Amino acid sequence: MKGRKILVTGGAGFIGSNMVETLIQDNEVIALDNLSNVDERYVEPFRSSGNFKFIRGDINDLSSVPGLDGVDVVIHLAANSDVRNGAENPSVDFQNNVAGTFSLLEYMRKSEVKEILFASSSTVYGEASVMPTPENYGPYMPISSYGASKMACEGFITAYSHYYGIKGTIFRFANIVGKNSTHGVIFDFIKKLQKNNRELEILGDGTQRKSYLYVEDCVKSMIYVHEKSQKTDIYNLGNPLTTSVSRIADIVVSAMGLGDVKFNYTGGVNGRGWKGDVKIAQLGIEKLASTGWKNRYDSDGAVVQATKETISQMGL
Repeated sequence: MKGRKILVTGGAGFIGSNMVETLIQDNEVIALDNLSNVDERYVEPFRSSGNFKFIRGDINDLSSVPGLDGVDVVIHLAANSDVRNGAENPSVDFQNNVAGTFSLLEYMRKSEVKEILFASSSTVYGEASVMPTPENYGPYMPISSYGASKMACEGFITAYSHYYGIKGTIFRFANIVGKNSTHGVIFDFIKKLQKNNRELEILGDGTQRKSYLYVEDCVKSMIYVHEKSQKTDIYNLGNPLTTSVSRIADIVVSAMGLGDVKFNYTGGVNGRGWKGDVKIAQLGIEKLASTGWKNRYDSDGAVVQATKETISQMGL
């Protein structure tokens, strides 16, 4: 992807800032973010580049956002990322994710922007009975408002693709980890152990296991696959194997150089971390592999590398 004018929504956040870093050498990049999840620290290094512009704005109110003319491609990463609290306030997922995506698609329609890369989620599958879960698994029965919102967004993108000739590449993410993260299990464990290095509270029973993907593998595979794709399509992004929550706790404790840490499991709902948490998520990535893409890190390797980077960024 070279010589394009690219709008990255959620561009100041975790995945967004990594995406900007990947694109900025060869493209003109606009990062749009309302800064509800993070400040500008992760995009500050790009301000000196003539290829970069940061705009503070909201995808729900794009009519009031200047400087969005001439965009060739949208990479849509903006979303409410607080999956855990969906049961308390599901309207946040609807407003930020569904209504926000609709607003963005309307901007694309009116501005004749013809390409979108969308960050969906493995949560659209709900508790799949087939594992690894392929893209054509169904019916989708998400168990969280976050998963439901991502499923709705996918539907609007495919509809707009059919109506208006927009090429949409939809990526169902595994758990993404790596530098610039602001939440998630690794981040949470490190923060907890900063406060008490003798005990660690672990939500659920520790046997929850999911596929983890290193953030650089995530953003580069998105670009690679979109460029290969000829039509609107859906791809799982993940790794073949999974990593358990207890394994992540061991990795974090070891990386922090701690000794005998007692793990206190909360038990949760049937061993889950919270209501709406999918206990086991393992994505089929044969379709991704068929494009020729290969991840740099496997699931455990992604967790190890992300832990090192997060510890370093926290100054520990």
